[in-house]
Amino acid sequence: MYTINIMQSLFILGRQPALGLAELESLYGAKNLHPAGPQAALLDVEPRHVDFNRLGGCIKLAQVQTELPTTSWRDIESYLLKSVPNILDSLPEGKLKLGLSTYGLRASASEINASGLRIKKVIKEAGRSVRIVPNKSASLNSAQILHNQLTSPLGIEILAYREGSKTLICQTVAEQDIEAYAARDQNRPKRDAKVGMLPPKLAQIIINLTAPTADATVLDPFCGTGVVLQESLLMGYSVYGTDLEPRMIEYSRANLDWLHQRYDGNFGIQLEPGDATTHTWKPAPSVVAGETYLGKPLSKEPDETLLHTIMQECDRIHRGALSNLHKQLPQGTRLCLAVPAWKYKKGFQHLKTLDYLRELGYNRIEFRFARKEELIYFREDQLVARELVVLVKN
Repeated sequence: MYTINIMQSLFILGRQPALGLAELESLYGAKNLHPAGPQAALLDVEPRHVDFNRLGGCIKLAQVQTELPTTSWRDIESYLLKSVPNILDSLPEGKLKLGLSTYGLRASASEINASGLRIKKVIKEAGRSVRIVPNKSASLNSAQILHNQLTSPLGIEILAYREGSKTLICQTVAEQDIEAYAARDQNRPKRDAKVGMLPPKLAQIIINLTAPTADATVLDPFCGTGVVLQESLLMGYSVYGTDLEPRMIEYSRANLDWLHQRYDGNFGIQLEPGDATTHTWKPAPSVVAGETYLGKPLSKEPDETLLHTIMQECDRIHRGALSNLHKQLPQGTRLCLAVPAWKYKKGFQHLKTLDYLRELGYNRIEFRFARKEELIYFREDQLVARELVVLVKN
């Protein structure tokens, strides 16, 4: 157990927590990161220094306020009844909105709602008007927090997170903007299900795992419809996209033009057709990030013969692309590639190329808080998953 610092940030992680842990470790360093149970992580960085909107693997960002030596909801409620009025003087005039969320505690939604009403009474006695956001479960979801503006100047979400035998009391600073993600995903003019529908959140994780510097140019050698390029631009990087199919370059161009019309920024964009196994990229990029060729789409689990054929084709393309990149990238260049992993007989079949990375001139980066076996993005109904492979060129 480490000492809690009240200037720490608490992150509630996404559906696959290992992806969020690796992302935070890549950006902020392992020495500053402390996993906190199965759902969260603590970071020795103040929330105001965290660019939360770029984090695809985290749902919520909160600032740690205090640590209580208890996990009893009754004791926690007693603390809140005494402490909540103290923060009212720092809030602007107007009607307040208050929400409560708990993680890992034995507190039902009805118990939390009852506590909310008691806290409301205390706030009203202090001369302030407040509306309590009702809980349907132990924690409020992103839609509730965004709809009720609980991260606005007149909004408060108090978060109680169990950490062992103690409870961290935090105030939410930022929530994953699910509406913005949906708009960037679904409203783009060009989409193509045949080449895969890379979620913007996953694209952000892929980019962040390359730990790009502020002036980086991000190369996606399999750019498809440009999701990784789009998210890189929104982070402030220049982008370089190539794809074997000229049609995909036109799709990327249309999507990035659409993005430019809706978001401010000086976008540095270079797009050109090119086979990743033979293309020459000029100038050489700073980092490489993208989803590679995932193989033939599958509607049902393949037999061994078909799976072997698909894997052979993917291995040929990946070996060729990594060999071609190695000839052109400066030593120390970092790459994150989402490569295929096939769900087969209750497990995953991995790309054979991953067994020969050293021979190809790369070291695979190991994370302290996320094993490489955990860095696979998938849903239960998917037959082809995306394995995130983070490399550095020797």
